[in-house]
Amino acid sequence: MTIKLIGYPGSSPSLRVSMTLKELGLPYEFEVPANIQELKTDDFLANKHPFGKIPVLIDGDFTINESRAICRYLASKYQGKHNDTILIPTDAHKFGLASQFISYESFYYDPAITKIVHEEIYSKKYNNKDPDQEIIKQGREELAKVLDVYEKILEGKEYLNGEYSLADLFHVP
Repeated sequence: MTIKLIGYPGSSPSLRVSMTLKELGLPYEFEVPANIQELKTDDFLANKHPFGKIPVLIDGDFTINESRAICRYLASKYQGKHNDTILIPTDAHKFGLASQFISYESFYYDPAITKIVHEEIYSKKYNNKDPDQEIIKQGREELAKVLDVYEKILEGKEYLNGEYSLADLFHVP
């Protein structure tokens, strides 16, 4: 049975999942909701995401939501099965560090960059308002601090954990 990803092609969370699927060599269908109201139906709320959000992944009779959880699930189930890509290290120390860097992405990198993206791209397009330059400035200042820390972490290595993992992939979208 084909894996189905429900999401919006340009959204960072959906890109995070589609990139993981591609890295693992997994075929999948991408389903775009017809409209935002589709995410608020009783069926969607009861069977796909209780908060009416996307992405959602359906793998046979198993449904999971939240992009980072989906990616961890996919790597846990499929890594090494369709190609030799390993996204979750099996060594306990490397696993712990990859998890730590995933937390950095979630709690430091993503919030800063999201402020910038939402103001510079989505304010006008979806809210019909001019970007708030103060929020953009704040996001850039936060991001600069995060990137300074990352420069130190990455010193002498190509990947956060020393080898490619979900921690690196999560930063891409």
